[in-house]
Amino acid sequence: MRKTTQPVDLGGVPSCRYTRLAVRGVALSKSSLSMVRALVVGVSACLVLAVPAVASQKQKESGRAPATAKAGSGAAPAAARAQGQRKAAVRQAARPAKARAAKSRPSFGQLAGLHDTDDALSLRSSVALVVDKETDEVVFSKNPDAVLPIASITKLMTALGVSEADLPRDEKLTVTQHDVEGTLGSRSRLKVGTALSRGEMLHLALMASDNRAAHVLGRTYPGGLSRFVETMNVKARLLGMLDTRYVEPTGLSSDNQSSAQDLARLVRAASTHPLIREYSTTPEASVPVGSRQVQFHNSNGLVRHPEWDILLQKTGYISAAGRCVVMQAQLAGRQFIMVLLDSAGKYSRIADAERIRRWLAETKLLPGSGPAGITPQAVLAGTAALAGPATLAADVQPR
Repeated sequence: MRKTTQPVDLGGVPSCRYTRLAVRGVALSKSSLSMVRALVVGVSACLVLAVPAVASQKQKESGRAPATAKAGSGAAPAAARAQGQRKAAVRQAARPAKARAAKSRPSFGQLAGLHDTDDALSLRSSVALVVDKETDEVVFSKNPDAVLPIASITKLMTALGVSEADLPRDEKLTVTQHDVEGTLGSRSRLKVGTALSRGEMLHLALMASDNRAAHVLGRTYPGGLSRFVETMNVKARLLGMLDTRYVEPTGLSSDNQSSAQDLARLVRAASTHPLIREYSTTPEASVPVGSRQVQFHNSNGLVRHPEWDILLQKTGYISAAGRCVVMQAQLAGRQFIMVLLDSAGKYSRIADAERIRRWLAETKLLPGSGPAGITPQAVLAGTAALAGPATLAADVQPR
């Protein structure tokens, strides 16, 4: 049997390519042709009714509403494309919203209502403590006993543990996959295979708040990471830091917690180590990473501020802790320990520190610093501009 194709008038059926069958070269009779016409009309009618029904059933099974098409207009494909484009646009717009929602998660201090505490300087930090290092006089205090996550301020105890173990500073330490897995959720330019001395790792952990560097220091401690964390907690007890607990050496865990009073004790102990003072206050440093030199900067912009003489510092940030900073600073011949925890806003901890410095100066707590009797409101007016990024752009977000 062979097939030949040519246009045929099927009598009421839209013109199409109709296949005429010829058996052994004999054409179909008129009656046979009529039967074929009727068959084609029937099949066409069935298809017209069946195809939309099948499509509707599939759409119901998949949970989608069937699309309504205008005959011969091609509206259904166009509508489907438009709907797909709208869905893609919604998904794209939702991504930043989800990221913003994750970033705006409340801190432990906010959940505890600590930000409702009023203070004379209207600080945006829910916890603050200022102590004269020489006399132990508490100059300023706000929720000093609150126990909160401390983020990368943890690294001060990490540095203390490494320094007091008297380990060789020039020993080469290599970043491994364990250090990457132990610091998930943070960024670092120290790739797997990067080899730096213990001293360089300590420098980056204190100055640039590099989490992988801190993790390497803990992992390579004699006895391993768990032994190092145990050493951190033992040291805290010896210093009288009874409200403090550490579970890892970077500060990424919200289970690393302390109070302002405990952290003042930590700052006092760490300041007795010249290397910790030097490494924590270096404005910037370049270290070899692979085949190139990489520049790292201090996470605290105040180390570059001409009005400040900072002898030791450490910043910290995770969402559970808010923005944190501890410092030992010399102001007009007096040394003060400052602790600011759970500050709301990217630049607010630095603005709070500046408010405190101006308040100390203008209330004559600093010798020869200006007229006495200046109110906190006057200090606030003088420091309002410091809350903006133009002045405090150097306050790099720590990790």
